[in-house]
Amino acid sequence: MSQQGYQHQQYQRGPAMAQQQGGQYMEVQGGQPMQMHDSNTKTMMWAQNHYVADSGINSRTPSQAPSISSKTHHSQHEDEMNMDASSGMGYEEWDQGYQPQGYTQEQVDELNQQLNQTRSQRVRNAMFPETMDEGVPIPSTQFDPQQPTAVQRLAEPSQMLKHAVVNLINYQDDADLATRAIPELTKLLNDEDQVVVSQAAMMVHQLSKKEASRHAIMNSPQMVAALVRAMTNSNDVETTRCAAGTLHNLSHHRQGLLAIFKSGGIPALVRLLSSPVESVLFYAITTLHNLLLHQEGSKMAVRLAGGLQKMVMLLQRNNIKFLAITTDCLQILAYGNQESKLIILASGGPGELVRIMRDFNYEKLLWTTSRVLKVLSVCPSNKPAIVEAGGMQALAMHLGHPSTRLVQNCLWTLRNLSDAATKQMQNMEGLISMLVQLLSSNDINVVTCSAGILSNLTCNNQRNKVIACQSGGIEALVRTCIQAGDREEITEPAVCALRHMTSRHTEAEMAQNAVRLHYGLPVLVKMLHPPSRWPLIKAVIGLIRNLALCPANHAPLREHGALPRLVQLLIRAHQDTQRRASMGSNSSTYADGVRMEDIVEGTVGALHILGREAHNRAVIRGLTCIPIFVQLLYSDTENIQRVAAGVLCELAADKEGAEIIEQEGATAPLTELLHSRNEGVATYAAAVLFRMSEDKPQEYRKRLSVELTSSLFRSDQDWGQPPDLDAMMMGDEPYSEQMYPPHNNQNQHDPRQSQGGYHPHTPGMQGVQIDMGGANYPPPPPMDMAAPGGMDFDTMNLDSIPPADNSQMAAWFDTDL
Repeated sequence: MSQQGYQHQQYQRGPAMAQQQGGQYMEVQGGQPMQMHDSNTKTMMWAQNHYVADSGINSRTPSQAPSISSKTHHSQHEDEMNMDASSGMGYEEWDQGYQPQGYTQEQVDELNQQLNQTRSQRVRNAMFPETMDEGVPIPSTQFDPQQPTAVQRLAEPSQMLKHAVVNLINYQDDADLATRAIPELTKLLNDEDQVVVSQAAMMVHQLSKKEASRHAIMNSPQMVAALVRAMTNSNDVETTRCAAGTLHNLSHHRQGLLAIFKSGGIPALVRLLSSPVESVLFYAITTLHNLLLHQEGSKMAVRLAGGLQKMVMLLQRNNIKFLAITTDCLQILAYGNQESKLIILASGGPGELVRIMRDFNYEKLLWTTSRVLKVLSVCPSNKPAIVEAGGMQALAMHLGHPSTRLVQNCLWTLRNLSDAATKQMQNMEGLISMLVQLLSSNDINVVTCSAGILSNLTCNNQRNKVIACQSGGIEALVRTCIQAGDREEITEPAVCALRHMTSRHTEAEMAQNAVRLHYGLPVLVKMLHPPSRWPLIKAVIGLIRNLALCPANHAPLREHGALPRLVQLLIRAHQDTQRRASMGSNSSTYADGVRMEDIVEGTVGALHILGREAHNRAVIRGLTCIPIFVQLLYSDTENIQRVAAGVLCELAADKEGAEIIEQEGATAPLTELLHSRNEGVATYAAAVLFRMSEDKPQEYRKRLSVELTSSLFRSDQDWGQPPDLDAMMMGDEPYSEQMYPPHNNQNQHDPRQSQGGYHPHTPGMQGVQIDMGGANYPPPPPMDMAAPGGMDFDTMNLDSIPPADNSQMAAWFDTDL
């Protein structure tokens, strides 16, 4: 190796310098000789540094074969070579074959001296840049911008420490100044001269902008009380603005809020809500907002001061940020307080809130406004007012908004309003279509609300039913039921919506077929089994009854096991009601909020419609449930009498069924029901008796004809030519549609723990037999066959059965949550 190359290697290795003396080389550290070596020793040290140390054993890098040429060797190790700052040579010069000249000891000493002279300047510039003269060049020792020097790393914490010390000094100065000035300023604020008061208010406002003096002000009750008095009594706009601004600054601290509250600041701030000055309004509403959020007792104080009325008036403004704060104040005041909701209603709040939802697109304002509407939507008085103001359509406008919290609030509000929007509402197409789309959402809350809203909007509203069906609602609801699994908060409203959409409208038959075509039947039958609770079971029973109106669904429902399960549920519900009756109680039997009488009526009604198919009638006869049907003829409820007589009418179409019905003693109660005030009950009873008499002697049929004539034609009205009996038996008794009430989770206890309730895991439910014990039935009434006149059953026609009473609707359960 050449001498120049060796010298260059020494410079590359750092601050240790090499200097030649005779035939040996001396290492120089900081200009002082350290150790003498001969050239052979230096060559061995150089080889060790470049080959042994970088072999990959110690450095954890892949081993590489040593390079033959020095240039190739350099390319392999150039990332390890750092040129000393004093050499001033870069990699480009090395690659071009530049060979540096050696430095003498004098040159090294001169370079170190220059660096030492500027070191203090570099430190001073980094830590105290304000003390340096402008334009003084300071050499930098930084060659790699990504690697800060030690001085640069030290500069940031040093600056932070310096600023902290300065802030402490200023804080103490501010606190001392405020402490000395507050007593004098308090006197000036109470001065009779309004000019003096104005100047004092300005000074206090300036002091409140600094934290130290702000704490001193809030610690002085006399000062806060003087500010409130000045703000209340002064007619000067600037005095009011400065005093309100000071209270606004104090309201950012809990201690300041307490001081304002104790000093009677809330009535004064409420009065400022009538100010025409924008800045005063801003200070007043934001201070009240902070009080309502964080100061106990503020809500009642604002209500008593008339704050609600003034805040509703402020909703007419168009400043979106101001409106956002105002609506949030209204939400805080109205939540859980019925009186506040009525005050907002009387002040015209619903209309203004709906206008905001319709006219603005600022997300935070829409969110806060939807929160107020959600709280008001549970008030029976506010609910129709919101609907009449177009609230449903205004809320529907934002169901596609990217803000999740806004969409959820709109949905909860729509769900609360939906039971009041089923009659007169028009232009619901967009809302219903959007709700159908939202059923495919991944958010459980969105799906739950959408299903509940659809259930209520389609309740007793033929137009909405048609819109929902044409929007793909059947498929979406069936898919929702399949995906929801055991989540009854989703499946129950979805099944209720399907129940409404499969009955009494022009698209009903299509909907009944669509449920089957989209594989909904097995899912529905599965819902009749545990762990389903009674509210869901009741909804499924009603839906199956509607689906049975379509003949194509009879066989699939039978194949999926719907008939045995319906009979099991009938037996369980009937036994519960009889157990309560045997205890001498006249009240209804409830389980999970569901009347067992409703389950009895629903299951029998479903079996009635399913019994129109011959194979189904055979299955029903084999389930030994005809005795229960006969017992139900003695029920005090006309609807139960009607469905019991109806299912017996279908079963009597077969000779086997008619014989079993007669053997169970049905003739006496059926004859008694001929005199029922309910035309449906009397008509079904007549039809059963007629079919039971088909194989009887002519004398028996004649006597029965006389009885039927005297019963059915007992009025003076001329019925004309009676209609066909077969047409009567195909009559459709409408299933009573009900609003979907969301169930409170606190009331959803395990049905197995409810007395007389549904016991899904009770042994022996499969194939359970009728329990005849404990039932007290009245003695069969005598059959009077002596009535005059007669009737020819071969030409008999009866009017279709009158519909059931649909006037009773389940109450909508409202909650602020």
